Amino acid sequence: MSRFDVAWATLKVDGEGLLRVQPSPFEPVGVRTDVKESGTLYHGTKADLSIGDAIRPGFSSNYGQGDQANFVYLTAMLDGAVLAAELAAGNGKAHVYAVEQTGPIDDDPNLTDQKFPGNPTRSYRTRLPLRVVGEVTDWQGHSQLMLDRMREKMAEAKLLGIEADNG
Repeated sequence: MSRFDVAWATLKVDGEGLLRVQPSPFEPVGVRTDVKESGTLYHGTKADLSIGDAIRPGFSSNYGQGDQANFVYLTAMLDGAVLAAELAAGNGKAHVYAVEQTGPIDDDPNLTDQKFPGNPTRSYRTRLPLRVVGEVTDWQGHSQLMLDRMREKMAEAKLLGIEADNG
């Protein structure tokens, strides 16, 4: 089992790193640009989209203050997209879409840090649109307890002035 698999299993069980530890200042390590990723890419959201739709930056972010998003986020890991969909702003149904990039993607500096150097979460962002190529409907969600604790920790981080990097 990889270090990431162990960390992720722990996070899903007891929230290590999110539920018991104060967030530390963000210091990105080794953020790569123009990443080459193979396999299916995913985007989690509460937006109701159709095949062929473009997901573009410039709309309100699903996280933080809801400022205009300068990036669109994606991941090569289905579970990451599921979590993003479940935690996204709004009361709509959580959707996970298979997407294709229309240009270069970069490591997501919000998830590429000293705890997970090298981006084992396979989370990315882009300033260019993503094209919806399908919807994944057979995913399993996280427990309500885990989602509630994640939201609590996100709210605590917000009070401390810790926001997602949108620059």
